[in-house]
Amino acid sequence: MDATKPLVMVLNGPNLNLLGSREPAIYGRDTLDDIAVRLEEQAATLGLELDIRQSNHEGHLVDWLHEAGARGALAVLLNAGALTHTSIAILDAIKGINVPVIEVHLSNPHTREEFRHTSFVARAAKGTIAGFGAASYRLALDAAAALRQ
Repeated sequence: MDATKPLVMVLNGPNLNLLGSREPAIYGRDTLDDIAVRLEEQAATLGLELDIRQSNHEGHLVDWLHEAGARGALAVLLNAGALTHTSIAILDAIKGINVPVIEVHLSNPHTREEFRHTSFVARAAKGTIAGFGAASYRLALDAAAALRQ
């Protein structure tokens, strides 16, 4: 890790470890590793340090959000997966840190099932980028970089 570069944490929630094989018609064929490689390349050109993580456990995401606050991260890119629509704990964690959170989704939740139309993450996020497949992460990283200005 390079302490001289602003830190952006990229946090991924449940089932995102299955990207590439899980419902590719919705989520695409890119794996989380594919996305991470491209993000690392982009971060290098933007002068950012990335810390990319994934967990299927809500508590890990809460702990990592707290860590982002403690580490003074520039931003968090958060794809909370299905926890987006259910987790008050993640909402409270976002509200409890002084770090902008950018909500990320591969698909557009508003074009899908009704239960996906509610986002607890969005209630505290700086903004949301959704519906652009793997490019959603790259767009979110550009948005995070813009926060430096």
